[in-house]
Amino acid sequence: MAAKTPKTKSSEPPNPKPKPFLPWKTRISLSFLSTISDAARRSNGTVNRRLMNFLDRKASPNQTPVNGVSSKDVTVDATRNLWFRLFTPSAAAAAVSTLPVVVFFHGGGYAFLSPDSYAYDAVCRRFCRRVPAVVVSVNYRLTPEHRYPSQYDDGEDVLKFLEENRAVLPENADLSKCFLAGDSAGANLAHHVAVRVAKSGLREIRVVGLVSIQPWFGGEERTAAEVRLKGAPLVSVERTDWLWKAFLPDGSDRDHGAANVSGPNSEDLSGLDYPETLVFVGGFDPLQDWQKRYYEWLKNSGKEAQLIEYPTMIHAFYVFPDLPESSQLISQVKDFIKRISDLKP
Repeated sequence: MAAKTPKTKSSEPPNPKPKPFLPWKTRISLSFLSTISDAARRSNGTVNRRLMNFLDRKASPNQTPVNGVSSKDVTVDATRNLWFRLFTPSAAAAAVSTLPVVVFFHGGGYAFLSPDSYAYDAVCRRFCRRVPAVVVSVNYRLTPEHRYPSQYDDGEDVLKFLEENRAVLPENADLSKCFLAGDSAGANLAHHVAVRVAKSGLREIRVVGLVSIQPWFGGEERTAAEVRLKGAPLVSVERTDWLWKAFLPDGSDRDHGAANVSGPNSEDLSGLDYPETLVFVGGFDPLQDWQKRYYEWLKNSGKEAQLIEYPTMIHAFYVFPDLPESSQLISQVKDFIKRISDLKP
């Protein structure tokens, strides 16, 4: 009987997790963002606002065009600090008679950041210039100081404000070609505002499209992507669990309809005039399974939806201009907005 050959241990770990290739500047920025959000989150469920405000680099509005874009801040309701930053392309940058209006909701897990955070000011400037479009970037209330449904109320109220105060927008802004857009938690917000508008209706504003960039959805289940990418930057399971707990009503779990939009407590969209939706997904985003379920749910509900995947990209990749995929995404958003705008009378 032949002797058994002893098994040797490999020096390499079994099935090492793949990692995205990112420029060093992007890695540093990611590490910084993850570190400050972790440092600002307290174990008692509150946020250290003083620390967050100190570390969150701000950009001021500028009514003098910079690279073809001017900006100003407009107050909606001072009692709840509800305002938006309005980005307008210069006449030379736009070179068109009318412009679509993009109402944008920033990410940050409903707990962090704002339209004047440097990264989001820069992103909205890029959308404004390259689409081109009038961009309304909304400063909604943050959790845990203001929990569900405060953010949805704020988003809907901004649309109502625009209806009643048309003069705050440039004359060539076309409210019949209005798009909702957002990334991460902002994409979650955009979805729920779209549902509200589809139910209640608006007189002047017509929401014709929704741009959902790596939307922040979730549920009680741990999906394959969440398990596989457990320690991912920005949206690790530990971080998102904390953020959902800080946002959702007391006593709710993550299958609440605000989080698990396609789950057991989902809305019935079949009879609603829900806008055509463009969904972006990243292959290194732990939220990708929830995002794909959202896309499939829209399709199964009879709604027009398109899914674009970036297999090698992380969550929030598009805010890092060093990545060529960031510019590519903005071009795809431009094409989506132009196609739908051209179809509308």
